[in-house]
Amino acid sequence: MTRTEYRWLLPSAMADPELPADRARRRRTVRDWVVDILAFLIAAGIALIALTTIDAEGSTSDTVLVADSVVGAAACCAVWIRRRWPVQLAAALTALSVLEPVAGGAQLVALFTLAVHRPFKPVAIVGAVALAAVPLQPWLRPDPETGFLASVVFGVLLILLALSWGMGVRSRRRLVVTLRERARRAEAEAELRAEQAQRLAREAIAREMHDVLAHRLTLLSVHAGALEFRPDAPTAEIARAAGVIRDSAHEALQDLREIIGVLRGPGDSGEGERPQPTLATLDGLIDESRGAGMKVTVHQRVAAPEDAPAATGRTVYRIAQECLTNARKHAPGTEVTVTVTGGPGVGLTVEVANPAPTEPFERVPGSGQGLIGLTERATLAGGSLEYGPTADGGFTVRARLPWPAG
Repeated sequence: MTRTEYRWLLPSAMADPELPADRARRRRTVRDWVVDILAFLIAAGIALIALTTIDAEGSTSDTVLVADSVVGAAACCAVWIRRRWPVQLAAALTALSVLEPVAGGAQLVALFTLAVHRPFKPVAIVGAVALAAVPLQPWLRPDPETGFLASVVFGVLLILLALSWGMGVRSRRRLVVTLRERARRAEAEAELRAEQAQRLAREAIAREMHDVLAHRLTLLSVHAGALEFRPDAPTAEIARAAGVIRDSAHEALQDLREIIGVLRGPGDSGEGERPQPTLATLDGLIDESRGAGMKVTVHQRVAAPEDAPAATGRTVYRIAQECLTNARKHAPGTEVTVTVTGGPGVGLTVEVANPAPTEPFERVPGSGQGLIGLTERATLAGGSLEYGPTADGGFTVRARLPWPAG
């Protein structure tokens, strides 16, 4: 696991209390430009309505009207910086709107942005100040066409609407962020489990390779010792022993190339005497499964299975063994078909398939680690493995493994 992946495994409570979108960006995205332009137009529209109402009243001097226009334009332009300083801008526009009705639209936009991008505490403080200041504006600059009480109620409703809408948007964003964190955490944990399964599979393969390599070297040592103690042996016997030594050394080198890079698990002992399965012993595995009550059909089209490379034959055996075990657990009572084809130069193909179970049974939970291990085993052998359900509800595992030409 990398450091970035572990970061997603940390609980969300340790993250920044602000949402990722709350932090100021160096550049606005296309979505930010669209939202900012829309917010500016809303603030400017409300300011124009307020300015038109003041002008139509007739009791306001031209100087005050010009001052209102300039202040309203400045308040609308200040909307563009609301992402960087939402608290300060909302507080400043709240104070300004007490004297300038044309700043009311910019104030609502600033309060909405504050509720979206900041936690509840600053929103509650600024919102309370804004609600407390609502009666001051109609008292200082009353509207003859609208009563004082109606103006206060309308102002309170607008502020509450902006704050509640913004808090709803923030809650939705927090939910999306939480779901994304959970998805990333689950993905990282699944990747960690897969890596652990691959490591265990590599260790198991390394142990088997070690056993085979030990067998090769032991055979080589025996024949070399025979030549040492029988220097007067007939020429034919010496040539035969030398041929065995050469073949054993070649096979040992091949096994050694396969084991490089694969770690051997610690704490293992007493496994050097364990016989290793080959392609020729696949029939014994099938007989064992049949003896356990399974229905197994075998189609083996390999002319000389005993000539298959040891590593390839062992991989075929392990794939068939794991697939038969899975069929016994997840599809009991079905007939399993094992097909092995190929030969030198074309490689080996092993396919294990079973139909969907027809009788009810107690399902055994599976983690899928066995199939991950088989994939790793086939990859290390130089081949590939694919698996999955079939259209009729069954399951098929197919592997292709190399078999060099003689």
